[in-house]
Amino acid sequence: MKAEKSLMIDNLLERVNASPFLFVVDYTGLKVDKFSELRKRLGAVGAEIHVFKNNLVKKATEKANYPAELAVHLTGQSAFVTGEKDVCGTAKILKNFTAEFTKPVMKGGVLDGNILDTKTIQTLADLPSREVLLATLLGVLQGPASALARVLNAKAELGGAKPAAEAEAPAAEVAAEAAPVEAEVTPA
Repeated sequence: MKAEKSLMIDNLLERVNASPFLFVVDYTGLKVDKFSELRKRLGAVGAEIHVFKNNLVKKATEKANYPAELAVHLTGQSAFVTGEKDVCGTAKILKNFTAEFTKPVMKGGVLDGNILDTKTIQTLADLPSREVLLATLLGVLQGPASALARVLNAKAELGGAKPAAEAEAPAAEVAAEAAPVEAEVTPA
């Protein structure tokens, strides 16, 4: 039995270490078909939900050096949500699922080693998806380059560029003015 627990803790530790986040939810009263539906929705964003004994999760999170405050949430019927990437998408699915079925209830979580309360997780759920944020960033980065290209094109179309002959004439005048003036010296 001890080897079995150790194996389960190692399995859980592997999941915890592979995920930048861990959400703890109370799934009391959630029917099997609804739990399966939640699992399916989370799978769409690369997240998973699992049920482990709270004491096994506590041992695994201690080994992963998670904050000790997480233990407060490890009571009652708890399910654990982990994922490899989209923390906001995962939080959004949990929020929407809870709004639709009133369960599961968010208890708390950890993101990049920092404790999250339910309010912070709700804030994460309200953020745009990763794809939308990346598209917005790309738009911000491309904006100045596009504007500069439009200005340069407009200037070229309006004849802002000087012909080569005109551009050379002022350069010749500047060179002539810059040439040293020889003073007439008369021998005495």
